[in-house]
Amino acid sequence: MTRAIEVGGYRFGCRYHGDPGRPAILFLHGFLGASDEFDALAAGLADAFYCIGVDLPGHGATRVDGGLRRYRMADAARALSGLLAALGRAEAALVGYSMGGRLALYLAVRFPALFPRAVLIAASPGLATSAERAARRAQDRRLAEVLERDGLDPFLARWYDQPLFATLKAHPTFPQVLARRRRNDPAGLARSLRQLGTGCQPSLWSHLARIQVPLRLLVGAQDAKFVAINTEIAARCPRARLVTIPGCGHAVHLEAPDRVAAEIRRFCGAGTG
Repeated sequence: MTRAIEVGGYRFGCRYHGDPGRPAILFLHGFLGASDEFDALAAGLADAFYCIGVDLPGHGATRVDGGLRRYRMADAARALSGLLAALGRAEAALVGYSMGGRLALYLAVRFPALFPRAVLIAASPGLATSAERAARRAQDRRLAEVLERDGLDPFLARWYDQPLFATLKAHPTFPQVLARRRRNDPAGLARSLRQLGTGCQPSLWSHLARIQVPLRLLVGAQDAKFVAINTEIAARCPRARLVTIPGCGHAVHLEAPDRVAAEIRRFCGAGTG
């Protein structure tokens, strides 16, 4: 089922699977994605959880009023906390992939009473230094300009030529993934790159040692960059546990949805992690 929810200046496109009487899980997709990329996961979890997928600002059916700052992490996080209230939920577990995983970690840090556990898929706490963040902001601005100039199809071709996505490109579902990506609006994606990219995100590295929310870190074994990042997260955060999934790269939830669903079920159905 799909329907839109108004929260302040946001009109969130949302998808729902399962019984609203069950414990809720809020799914946050990555850059270029939308809520429907979690359909396979939700189908494997809907017997035990109420699965809510949301299109993030700049993606899918979500529309944003009120200027560019509404795309930033702090504003988007406040809106998502309001979305939970609009849905009549006191709390929800989080599942976030890549960009959505960064946002999920921010929500767990800022709103732990609303989001008492989080599954982070190929995510990071951001960049540690101001110099790294400045360099990444410049890189994302250039990418946004390329997207606006060349259009979505050439951008997607270059994006998925990155080694990060080699295993996804070889996966039999990749044509369907690409077709879903083409439904996004290039202007919205460019705004997301400029405002919600890794360079704009506040670094969360210093928060890891104090986080009280249990975290499950899921990473594909062939995603060397994010295996290293998440190994460091697990070393710094006593509440985090790392699970590496063999044979997968960055988009592990698309490459091995059954395995990822089993990890989510185990984690979100367990006591305190």
